[in-house]
Formats: sequence, structure tokens, C-alpha cells
Amino acid sequence: MKLIKGTHEYLKRKKRLYLLLTILEFGVVIGLVVTGIIATGDRLNVLTVVAAVGCLPAAKMLVQFIVMIPHRSLETEKVAELESEANYITKIYDLVITSKDRTMPIQVLCLYNNTICGYSESEKLDPDKTAQYLKGFLEKNGYPKMTVKIFKDFKAFLMRAEVMNNIATVEKKDSSRYENKLKALLLSQSL
Repeated sequence: MKLIKGTHEYLKRKKRLYLLLTILEFGVVIGLVVTGIIATGDRLNVLTVVAAVGCLPAAKMLVQFIVMIPHRSLETEKVAELESEANYITKIYDLVITSKDRTMPIQVLCLYNNTICGYSESEKLDPDKTAQYLKGFLEKNGYPKMTVKIFKDFKAFLMRAEVMNNIATVEKKDSSRYENKLKALLLSQSL
């Protein structure tokens, strides 16, 4: 299955991929060193130099895996509940928004028109600062007058998403093109 940023369990699958690639790349490095020593009888050979250079992409992959470790995807039960209650609005899953000051893990964001609500289980996340950051980021990128609210309580978040869904149902306004641009912009800020 193709990894698509913004889908449910993206972080979980991305972590698996990074772990697999890290093991594979370090395995190649170790294989080159061992092969060089066996072939020449000395550790000073061309294959050892190639292995040393090969440590750079392997280390980069390891760092990407380590950065992803603390972040989790939303539980499947909660996703099913959200999808059944708010099926007319745009949803973005598994975001890890980064700024120069902090990292803001958000399990899901719901978008409709100029309203965004999000849910995060992270204990370290400050919902008000995250909402302010997102609002400022969106203003800088041509989306003024956005309403952004981040919740730590899933029931409160679900109620807000239901209200947004009800508004979308009543208005029957096709804002999908606008929301897709907004989604792309938000995904550009995520790991």
C-alpha cells in the first residue's frame, strides 16, 4: 500500500519503513566492511571507504526513525467513530507540525470552509499555542480569518466535528477545492 501523507496510520507505516531501511542500509555497510576485510585481509581497502561513505545515508535514515518514534496514530476505533459522525468534511490524519520552536503532534485535523478543529493526545502539546501558530501560519500564506481550535478531549473534538459536518450538510457548498489547497499547505508543514 502506498504511503500517502495525511492518511490514517501514516506515521505507523512510515516508522516501519524507516526502521526497515535503517536496518537494510546498516546491513549493507557492515557487509561491505566484512567483504573488504575478507577479500584483502586488511581493513584499509576501497570497500571500507565505500562503507564509511555509506554510513551517511544510513545515519540519516536512523535519525528520521528516531524523530518519528514518539508520535502515534489515532486509534482505529476513534477514526471509525469520526468517519461515521463527520463524513462530509475534509480530514487530515497523523500530522507532526514543526516550527522553529517546537513540534506539534496532531492526530487529526478537520477542515470545513474557514474552520479547522483538531485533536491531539500528546501531553506536551499546548492546544492554544498550537492553534495560534496554525492561524498565524495560515494568515501568512493567504488564508486570513481562519478559526482554529485544537482539543485534547476526544468527545469535545467529536462534537465540534459533528457541528462542522452538520453545517456542511445544510449548506451543501462545494468547498473541496479550497479545502484541498488548505490541506496541501498544512501537509507541507508536517513531517
